[in-house]
Amino acid sequence: MLRVHRLSLARLASPSRINVPRVHSVRFNSSLPGSSPGPEPFHRAKLAARYTGLLALSTIMGVVVVTTGIFIHDVFTYSEKHVDRVPVSPLALHPELGGSKNLPIARVQVDDEQDEENAKLAEKPKLVIVGGGWGAIGVLKTLHAGDYHVTVVSAETFTTFTPLLPSAVVGTVQVRSLIEPIRKIIARLRGHFVQGRAVDIDMKRRLLEVETKTPDGKVTNIYIPVSEVSKDSVIYTSTEDGKTVKHTIPTNFVLWSTGIAMNPFSKRVTDLLPNQVHKKAIVVDAHLRVKGAPLGEVYAIGDSATVETSVVSHFMDLVDEADKDKNGKIDFEEWKFMVGRIKSRIPMAEDHLVEIRSLFDLYDKDKDNSLSLNELLPLLQDVEKRLTSLPATAQVASQQGKYIGSKLHKLARKAATASINNLPPPQDEEVSKPFRYLHLGSLAYIGNAAVFDLGGYSLMGGLAAMYAWRSVYWNEQVSIRTRGLLMVDWIVRGVWGRDLSRL
Repeated sequence: MLRVHRLSLARLASPSRINVPRVHSVRFNSSLPGSSPGPEPFHRAKLAARYTGLLALSTIMGVVVVTTGIFIHDVFTYSEKHVDRVPVSPLALHPELGGSKNLPIARVQVDDEQDEENAKLAEKPKLVIVGGGWGAIGVLKTLHAGDYHVTVVSAETFTTFTPLLPSAVVGTVQVRSLIEPIRKIIARLRGHFVQGRAVDIDMKRRLLEVETKTPDGKVTNIYIPVSEVSKDSVIYTSTEDGKTVKHTIPTNFVLWSTGIAMNPFSKRVTDLLPNQVHKKAIVVDAHLRVKGAPLGEVYAIGDSATVETSVVSHFMDLVDEADKDKNGKIDFEEWKFMVGRIKSRIPMAEDHLVEIRSLFDLYDKDKDNSLSLNELLPLLQDVEKRLTSLPATAQVASQQGKYIGSKLHKLARKAATASINNLPPPQDEEVSKPFRYLHLGSLAYIGNAAVFDLGGYSLMGGLAAMYAWRSVYWNEQVSIRTRGLLMVDWIVRGVWGRDLSRL
């Protein structure tokens, strides 16, 4: 115990009233011999024990939570309902032969009868996606589960985030962080994956020929049906070497063509369709439907397709629609209607048809407030010359894929309603507007700086711009897995530098 001694001085009183300065009370502490040094060491030891216990308890709780989460995941992932027998159709193990080349036809997948949900999907319209690039991934991420029986045919088992490949070359990120297995992407749709290369198509029987490999490594060809064979078909004629030739295309056939430039398979498709011969890419309309094929039956997206830019080819159709009084001339009100029709057919012409009154007056040579056909044709030709094809970039393919995926979902929903009410199937124009490409700019980085080209606005900055550049590409990753791996790679690069070793 500490004793407190108090010393005080009292004011002295005398007849002479001597003033003595006031002395305030003074306190001091002292320790007796043999007393304890104080509670600080004990207090510190107690705090250390408390925090050590909390750390140990939180560690134990974390391990319990993670283990419980893994157990719950396994409970819902692994099922014992097919322990005794996995239901597989005999046609999936031993497919029938058919087609023009008498090849095996994979009409039934191995897991089509696995459960009730897969059995329902087997009855849905078949959607075959050829390729695993940006366009295909855009479709797969936008489709809704249960809309279609989806099959993806690709030579690679993964998709690659191509914009960051230069970073992988210099060791900033690992290649593994830029790829995502296609099977993981299609798992949400309960889709099927076939590793192979599309080589031909049997249009009459609606069969896609795929070159693949057997488990022992032998190359073999199989057919994948796009939809069930029916007697309905569309017949058109074309002129070849001065002779009229009839062609037949079955309906309900949907083709996805993605990849770099015109590959042999895309070339084969163009050979089977009118107005596609000698083209450098598959020509599609504003709804990404292949020109020359039945509307809503064949689509093409990605680098192997190009959106139509020809205005003059629609010249007579535009005149017939706009010439309301059938006098062979287009007045200004009819010209305004025609401009709207041009924009709906070729959305890329919208930027070149802004000052429509000025254009009208410029080509109205005789100043009669109307355009004759001889005045209208040069106007449309000049507009067409200003149009350019969309760039063959990942940004274009991704937007096309998302557009088609959203459209197909709407078509599937409306088709189900129309079937119940005995109505004709819906058309593309009923569920979506024409495809319009939105340029989001270009990005590049040099060292610890980044450059932004945002469509007319350019920006170059230092470290802050580089992080903005990284955030954009991080957000565009196809999965949470690749986002996590990419973040780890950037952290490792910042701490230990680039990994330029080669194994």
